[in-house]
Parts: sequence; C-alpha cells; structure tokens
Amino acid sequence: MKKTEDKYLMNRELSWLKFNDRVLDEAGNSRVPLAERLTFASIYQSNLDEFYMVRVGTLMDQMEASEEVRENKTNMTSEEQVKAIVKETRELDLKKARICEQLMGELEPKGIRIVNFNKLSDEEGKLLETYFDTEIAPYLSANIISKQQPFPFLKNKEIYAAARLESKGGKTKTAIIPCSNNVFRRLIDIPTRPGNFMLSEELILHFFPKMFRNYTVKEKTLVRVTRNADIDTETIYDEDLDYRDAMENLIRQRKRMKPVRMELSREISKKMVQSLCKTIQVDITHVFLSDVPLDLSFVFGIQNYLRSKGNEELFYQRRSPRMSPALDIKKSLIAQIEKQDVLLSYPFENIKSFINLLYEAAKDDTVVSIKMTLYRLANKSQIIDALIEAAENGKEVVVLVELRARFDEESNIEYSRKLEEAGCRVIYGLNGYKVHSKLCLISRKTEKGVSYITQIGTGNYNEKTAALYTDLSLITANHEIGKEAAGVFAALLKGEFVEETKYLLVAPKCLQNKILDMIDEEIERVHRGEAGYVGIKINSLTDKTIIDKLVEASQAGVKIEMIVRGICCLIPGVKGYTENIKVISIVGRFLEHSRIYRFGTKEREKVYVGSADFMTRNTIRRVEVAVPILDQQVRDRLEHMFEMMMSDDEKGKELTSKGLYVSRNLSDVKMDSQELFYAMAYSQAEKNTVKK
Repeated sequence: MKKTEDKYLMNRELSWLKFNDRVLDEAGNSRVPLAERLTFASIYQSNLDEFYMVRVGTLMDQMEASEEVRENKTNMTSEEQVKAIVKETRELDLKKARICEQLMGELEPKGIRIVNFNKLSDEEGKLLETYFDTEIAPYLSANIISKQQPFPFLKNKEIYAAARLESKGGKTKTAIIPCSNNVFRRLIDIPTRPGNFMLSEELILHFFPKMFRNYTVKEKTLVRVTRNADIDTETIYDEDLDYRDAMENLIRQRKRMKPVRMELSREISKKMVQSLCKTIQVDITHVFLSDVPLDLSFVFGIQNYLRSKGNEELFYQRRSPRMSPALDIKKSLIAQIEKQDVLLSYPFENIKSFINLLYEAAKDDTVVSIKMTLYRLANKSQIIDALIEAAENGKEVVVLVELRARFDEESNIEYSRKLEEAGCRVIYGLNGYKVHSKLCLISRKTEKGVSYITQIGTGNYNEKTAALYTDLSLITANHEIGKEAAGVFAALLKGEFVEETKYLLVAPKCLQNKILDMIDEEIERVHRGEAGYVGIKINSLTDKTIIDKLVEASQAGVKIEMIVRGICCLIPGVKGYTENIKVISIVGRFLEHSRIYRFGTKEREKVYVGSADFMTRNTIRRVEVAVPILDQQVRDRLEHMFEMMMSDDEKGKELTSKGLYVSRNLSDVKMDSQELFYAMAYSQAEKNTVKK
C-alpha cells in the first residue's frame, strides 16, 4: 500500500531531471531563435555532466556504505535512485538526439553543416588528410596498451579515441588516443565548403589506422568518461591542518575519483565494452551510446560563425543591463542610500551600481570597515579590486571566502591569497557549514555615531553571472538591519552561529523556524476566517519540514503560489493535500536565481529576499541570510515582479497533480516575464535620460 505522502511528494533526483528536460525543451522550442537553441542543448549537457559528477557520485558513494541510506521523500534507496536516474537519462538522451538532429536540419538552409568524412569528395578528403598530418597528428599521443604501456588515466569529460587492433599475427590490442587538445581547433573548416565543419575527434577517429600502420583496426569509438566529483570537505577540519592547503589537496584528489558514467560515440562489441568497463572501472549499466557529439560545446563556434556572417535574426535581441533609475551615479551613492532603500534587479539593472558603491566606500573618509561573504566570483573580479583598494586606503576589510564553493575552489583559493597579500583579513567559514550568504556591511563613523550601509542579495558577487542570472540585491542604511548584519560577521569571526534575530533570517538557527512560524500565522488567520497567503520564489524545494508545513497550510485553506525553477519535491493540486498550492517553473533566456519569500495578504504582507533555497542544506546546514523589505515602494515593486512571473505563459510551465510540467495559455498574447522586465528597464533608463 502506498503511503499518503507518495501522493504529493516527488524524488529529488528525478525532479531535477525534469528540470533539465525543461532546459532541453528550450533547445527544441521553435519560438526560441535558432542559434540560441544551440546554447540550450549545450546547457542541457553540461547540467547533466554536473548532475552525474555530484548527485550520482554521492548516491554511488552511499551504495558502498555499510548502512543503507533511504531518501526521505519517497523512501527510495540509493541504488533504486541510481537505477531510476539511468533509465530516465537514456530516455532523455533519445530526446536530445532527436532535437539535435532537428537543429542541424534547420541550420542547413543557413549554410551550416557538421559533415561526415565519408560524404566528402576525394579532393576534400585529401585536404583534410593533409590538415590532419600537419596540424593534428604531431600533437597526438597514441599508445597501445601493454604491460609496458598501461592504460592511461582518462580525464574527466575529455574525449578519447579507442580502438581494438589486430596484429598481423592475429593478436588483439587496445589503443587509445587523447583527442582533447588546446593546440588544434575542435571545429575544423572544410576549405571548399564555407559553413561546413568536421569535429577534430571525428577526424582523429577516421585516421586512426594511420597512427597504427602495423595493425588492422577491427572496431573503434570515441569515449568520454564522467567522474565522481563529490569530495568530502568535512575531513579537513583538523586544527593541525592548514585549511587552504588541505583544500588544494582535496581538489587534486577529485580529478582522479571513480567514473560514474561512460559515453560512446559508436556501437562496439560487447567484449570491447566489457574490457573498457573493467579497465576504467565503470559499471556496464552506466555505459551510454550517444547519437550526437559527446561534447556539445562546439556549438559556440557555430554561433560565432553565424554572427560573423551577420545572421543576427538567429539570436536573441541584444540586451545589456541598464543603470538603476534609483541611483544617480554622478552623486554620492552612500548619501542617496541613506535617504532610501535601493533594490537592484539583475540582469535588467547593472551590478556596476554596487561595485561603484564599494569603490566609493574604499575612498570615503567616514568608512571604517567593509565586511563581505564571498562564494563565487568572476574572473578578474572588480569586487576583489575594490576590496583591495579599501585595504590599501587603511580600511579594515574582513572577507569570508568560502573555499568549498563547488568547482570554484581553485579560483577562491587564489583570490584568498590575493586579498591577504593586500592586507585584508580572510576567514574561511564554519566547521561543517558552508557560508552561502550574500552579505556586505559597510560601517561608518559619523558625527551621529556608527552608521551602516548593508547589502543583502540573492546572487553571487560576480559581474559575469549578474548579466546572465536573475537576482535581487537590496542596499539599505537601516540601522537595525546593519546591527544584525554586524552580529552575523561577529559570529562568523568567532566561529559561531547567530542564535536569535529580530529582522534578518539567518540560517542555520534563525531561518527555517521563522519561515515555519510565518506559515503558521497564515494558517491561524484562515482559522479565524481571514484570507491567508504564502508566495515563494526559489530555485529548489526539498526541505521536508517546510514541505510538511506547506501541505498543512494548503489543507487549512491558505493560498500558496510558488515559482520553483528546478527541483520541486512537492506535487501541487493533489485533492485533500495540496489543492491550494500552485507551482510554476520558469526556464528562459536568463537563469532564474532570485529568491523571494512573501507571507500575508497585501495590507499586512511580510516580504524577504535572500540567499536560501528551501533545501535542507540551505535552511539548516549553511549560513544563509534573508532581509525583510521595509520600504513600501520596494515591496510594491517585488509584489509586481512576482505577479508578472506567476503570469508568465511563454517560459513558465505549470506542475500538475500528476507530477508533469505543462505549457500554460493565460491570454491570447503570451507573456515572457524576463523580456517584460528588460523592456521596463530600458524604458525607465530612457525616461531618466530625457529628464537629465
């Protein structure tokens, strides 16, 4: 018999695969410009790579543990989840192949083709052979596996050509050639056919026999391995270890972790597959045959070619962030923020407003200190430059650099060294708890005493992603919020948690419980005959405690609207349980990344923005910060944004009671909320220009 919860709960990993399916849908969406659809196909693949590296890697580690681990939503074991993931991945791979074939077919009339060597003329074949001999072959390291030449280590996500060879005496050997190389181009032009290309790994595979002239090639394929990347950072909390050095050692270990998936470009014999699996140490059930190139990143080269030929109609309309209309960059930003709270909405508004504030603070004589938490940063970060300038100007600069930001560890290690060398004080977070908050505190000494400028955001201090992700950033001079932010940094410096707050929501001690209390308040309102409302915009919902409370609120009659981009373990619309809950997911041109929490009807609404998704790892296992929106104008703006997103029927899909995401038709003219927000930002910028 099924448990009651099975009716309205979904497995986390399978829910994530549904999200990536929605990304793939954009690659096949005829209303998306053709060249942009290539990007979505590539994002689908890179998303899936990381999913296998992290989530599947974690589950496979759990399978080797002595104690059985079960997921707390659907009670599936780790092994059951992995089997379900592999099955779903195979179905998605078939869909990916169909969409990629469709894309290439639509590109042909535009003059773009990825060609097969066998379809070339003799003359073209000779040209490519000459190119191979002069530009590629000299840089290849081809080897035959033997006792003296052991099977090489296959690097994560890199492409290799593999073949079974037969000697003149009838003996069989395995040969490997690494195909990933920065020396030669991956996308090779066919000189006689402008717009036609061949992938370098396919050229290498074609000319495999030239590299092994004393053998006959019996079968061959391209191979790509995905490795577990789930390193255990908890092992480095030893008082005698240098934290940064220990992290560098762990990163080196990650590069050599076990494979979780092997992809092949050609069908080969079962014997050769088994041989590769045994050598590489990957389970045969995790071998995937791909009908499309093993790495889709080459599509960006195609996009560059299309742009060079003036095919702008195949791309999105060019957009660039506008400066916030709330701030005059020619005047003191500190003085303006002291008069009113400012909300920046990325990518529609420019992160430069915040960067300019940091530079102003670095020079301002009244500024005593700048404190920040850093998680992911851009290359050549202006944020880092501003902090260094502040330190060089004699300000106290305290920076928490989270070295455990997955796949950004090496970058953060280098930035931490650079900050230290400039005289900044660098700390690394708490034992067992990542610091994921987006918090900046500028402290000033004025005639009236200490004053604060506090910035709290939903996204990283990263100029690149601020132009690609939708995020929110509140900047306020509210003294009480500044005092609580100072308390957060005081706790971090002592290696402690914030135990109580009045204004801020601060995980792990003061976020989940306060959210539950605010949902409880809505339940009580309904019990008293009033209207109750909860509105949530997050990236993921997996926290079982919050899910249970949302179900309770729905059963009480509280209206709940949720915008959940990715994982959503709660199934809405289930009669008797979640029928008062509506869930949509927006997957569009920009990655939806902002978090908004709303509690209560219009006249008494509490609104927060912050860094935490409603995942257990965020709510009780990380340091996260959310801030209340106290300014009525800012609150009204967020309410309008939320309503527009809930009304998005171009990029917004609704989650049904059957656990499926379906398209929505809310009006005759479909509305894309991201495009709407950009149009509004451009319009406001033009009005400001006219005023000036």
